[in-house]
Amino acid sequence: MLLGVNVDHVATVRQARGGTEPDPVSAAIDAIEGGADGITVHLREDRRHIQDNDLKALRKRVTIELNLEMAATKEMIGIALRVRPDMVTLVPEKRKELTTEGGLDLKKNEQKIKRAIERIQGKGIPVSLFINPSIRDVVASRRLGAQMVEIHTGRYADAKGKKKLLELKRVEQAIKKALDIGLLVNAGHGLNYFNVQKIAVISGIRGVYIGHSIVSRAIFVGIKEAVREMKELIKT
Repeated sequence: MLLGVNVDHVATVRQARGGTEPDPVSAAIDAIEGGADGITVHLREDRRHIQDNDLKALRKRVTIELNLEMAATKEMIGIALRVRPDMVTLVPEKRKELTTEGGLDLKKNEQKIKRAIERIQGKGIPVSLFINPSIRDVVASRRLGAQMVEIHTGRYADAKGKKKLLELKRVEQAIKKALDIGLLVNAGHGLNYFNVQKIAVISGIRGVYIGHSIVSRAIFVGIKEAVREMKELIKT
């Protein structure tokens, strides 16, 4: 079970003052020392947190998996091909959203996503699609040529009571289907120290991708310890 640590919110704090600290690259190095298996950043079109120079610096200094989350736009594809992260995760992006609100709309954006996958994987960079826990979307991801998917766990994370069990079942079914048709499977969004274990025990998951919860915990105990605690929780 791999742990990918998203350092976007370290950059969010920096951008609030327009200065140079806290530095997401330093946070990434501390996360690695704490046991992270990968570092994730989302380079948004509006550059609200991670900046282009952050991505370039991370590429130079991160020696583990560097996962670039991005929209399937011409600009972002060009950046990915120049920087060459270890993997790209295509995500939906809305200008006014606080955080990614759901998985990709594969039906609406089929050709756009397919072209992005072909260009990026054609240069040897594996592509993952961030999708809702839907059998239809899993099958579509395979048809479009992606090597990997990340199942959106946000609805599971937000649900209460019986609805939480239903959402967990949807995640489990999507993961099983993805594995059955030969996709690598990750999970992420909304996962924290209280809900991650029910996801981590699902057989076949390659890794979980967590940002906000780890950065929030790091305010009190530091990045290294926050990552160590999460790593301990996801051991299976």
